[in-house]
Amino acid sequence: MAASKVGVLSCSGEECLGGTLSRLATLKMLDELRPDQTVTLCLPLYLAGGAEERFFAKAFPVIAVDGCDQCCAKRATEKYSGKVADSVVVSDIIGEEKAKDPAIVSTKKLTGEHREMADKVADVINKKFTKILNDKGEEKK
Repeated sequence: MAASKVGVLSCSGEECLGGTLSRLATLKMLDELRPDQTVTLCLPLYLAGGAEERFFAKAFPVIAVDGCDQCCAKRATEKYSGKVADSVVVSDIIGEEKAKDPAIVSTKKLTGEHREMADKVADVINKKFTKILNDKGEEKK
């Protein structure tokens, strides 16, 4: 059986570090950790009524990655496509104060510490990804 695709729907918030880290971690999943299994979904398109985005989230498991406790990606998925397979809240991983830092929102201003935070978030996403595939009997041990 071919391994399933898992969607990762990240925060689109650009006013705080948590949103930036959610997108960087999602990109790491797509480019490095699970390139053949990850499908990213675009939250603005999803919210605007993107039929392909919403269909994917109905048909395949989705991990919502939110920068803060507002959980916009998770709430949108559950409103338009059904329950998410799992979710990650960046502020739960790095702390609310750091996640809501408005001074660091551009990837041009990121330090090594910020990149380590993004890697930590990606590791959490990857663990949830593995659990989803294990639950479906599709992950190689």
